[in-house]
Amino acid sequence: MDGLDVDAQAFVLLDGTLLPIDRIAADRPYYSGKHKKHGMNVQVIADPFGGLLWASPALPGAVHDVRAAREIGIADTLAEAGIKCWADKGYRGTSSAT
Repeated sequence: MDGLDVDAQAFVLLDGTLLPIDRIAADRPYYSGKHKKHGMNVQVIADPFGGLLWASPALPGAVHDVRAAREIGIADTLAEAGIKCWADKGYRGTSSAT
């Protein structure tokens, strides 16, 4: 690739997803108000082509993506490693550096 510095263009994608589970209403921590169903929140890091690089441990569905990312330390870990990361606006303020 002429004129393209691959290292300067390298990045990963961060997003969370709700994996639906079969729970009862008493299992409140697993209920996602955003999705209106019970589930487990999993944070995912993918390469620019959508290939899975890493998946977090599952957290209760009531945990929002930004809280999950903070608790797991995703942004800080990527920043310390010098890895550029793209994520949606819901992750603003995730890093302790911001």
